Amino acid sequence: MTRICVIGGGAWGTALAITAARAGAVVTLWARDPKLSAAMQRDRVNDQLLPGYDLPDGITVTSDMALAVRDADAILLVVPSQAIRDIGERVHAVAASGVPVVLASKGIERDSGKLLTTVVEEAMPGHPIAVLSGPSFASEVAAGHPTAVTIASADVAHDPTGSLAARLSVTLATPTFRPYMSDDVVGVEVGGAVKNVIAIACGIAKGLGFGTNTWAALITRGLDEMKTLAEALDGRRETVTGLSGMGDLALTCSSEQSRNMSFGKALGEQHSKEELLSNRRSVVEGVVNAVSVTDLAAQLGIEMPICSAVRSIVADGVEITDALQALLGRPLKAEPNALNVVLAHPTEENVPEYVSEILS
Repeated sequence: MTRICVIGGGAWGTALAITAARAGAVVTLWARDPKLSAAMQRDRVNDQLLPGYDLPDGITVTSDMALAVRDADAILLVVPSQAIRDIGERVHAVAASGVPVVLASKGIERDSGKLLTTVVEEAMPGHPIAVLSGPSFASEVAAGHPTAVTIASADVAHDPTGSLAARLSVTLATPTFRPYMSDDVVGVEVGGAVKNVIAIACGIAKGLGFGTNTWAALITRGLDEMKTLAEALDGRRETVTGLSGMGDLALTCSSEQSRNMSFGKALGEQHSKEELLSNRRSVVEGVVNAVSVTDLAAQLGIEMPICSAVRSIVADGVEITDALQALLGRPLKAEPNALNVVLAHPTEENVPEYVSEILS
């Protein structure tokens, strides 16, 4: 693949465009805002969302979608998760039939509870689909820091070397950007959707003054929630232990470079959700996905207690203290889940007093 179109002029879309150009592709980057696209094309930098990283000569920036997708060998969708259906339909209207689509957005559609690959299938029928996900802060990718991601497509299972994921891996690989292939599209997608919600939980814990014990518990049990959801959707649990699951979770939950982690930390420090979201130019995906993930879990009849606690805080108006009490007072369970042991918490009645004391 020699001609790549990237739909989305945010930090991640810009970083992927830079990567594709470094790999030797001719790249067209579509940004919704004509003023932004004109400034990027003129100044060769995305000063608004990814400042400090020059655009290679192989990138053309435009706000004309038909021009952006013309002659593209593959189209990377890199827009907020809740815009995927609308943007996908717009791309489908002007793109050549059968051009592969690479989903580089993470989440679950809010109203339908559908994975984004399903949304793309409905919005862009006839286009083969791959998913790109993994631990990848945009600024570090743009800076050329060694980065590994997963690219998944269903055809890897029967044609590993000729699959869409393989062709994309060869197209995007550079000395510092290393794609790994997978055939578990669902497992890769679930990791990307859930990790942002767990990152908010880790941020809240940090904002409350909790230490690394709490972080380790949240990230480990959050990983188990990822595995449970992936398995319920016919994905594989082991996929979630890879780059698109554990890798992305560890990254997003460990650094305030993560919008979700920093948002959660500010919540834990008693800033209001409305204040925090009104001051942000970029989307905090975990806020929307906390609702869509837990709604989907309810439909499937599975428990995701950490995600549910985050949802209660960011969407249902529950105070952090009350959500923490509910989470800490849950029954004791076994690890692994297959043991199927549930014990009443022996000091459940003491949890409110403990929480009140530690947060005072």
